[in-house]
Amino acid sequence: MTSLQFPIHLTFKIGTLSNDFVIKDANDKMVGYVRQKMLKLIEEVQVFSDESRSELNYTINANKWLDFSASYAFTDKNGNPIGRVARKGWASLWKANYDIFDESQTKQLFVREENPWAKVFDALLTEIPVVNLISGYVFHPSYGVSRPDGTKIANLQKVASMFGRRFVINKLAEFEKGEEERILLGLMMMILLERRRG
Repeated sequence: MTSLQFPIHLTFKIGTLSNDFVIKDANDKMVGYVRQKMLKLIEEVQVFSDESRSELNYTINANKWLDFSASYAFTDKNGNPIGRVARKGWASLWKANYDIFDESQTKQLFVREENPWAKVFDALLTEIPVVNLISGYVFHPSYGVSRPDGTKIANLQKVASMFGRRFVINKLAEFEKGEEERILLGLMMMILLERRRG
């Protein structure tokens, strides 16, 4: 998943037991299918080229079992390490904070929730019967991706949709080598974790 046409659209599927979603580019072309494996003690996410799941492109594995500060390592289809994303445990209790590392374990990028109140109100509306059907059209949490120097290069935000199942990744600046792949994998894992939190 490199040299893609942005914005990238993530749409969670309804009616499946697993937590999975499709990835499409700006031209509505499918570029990936993400499936979170169920009933695993240590979390594992697989990224396929399409919904047929015939070609596995990436795997994301947690380094710990059920830990709110776990790290998630990215490997390509040949098992080569690409990098990892780590949730900053206590710092993420109110406002989501994640760090993205490259294959040599150097901290390369930061992901920060832009307005934590949007997530709070979104989660509250989801709990109200009948109102929860339209909650996906009201509040839209967003997350910014930046380099250590503060340059903002991408963001992910929830977009209006039934059941709050659609997200979009926007490119805000040119990517350096390896950033695009790690950003996409990091944001995909992050959104799986954040949706679970509410």
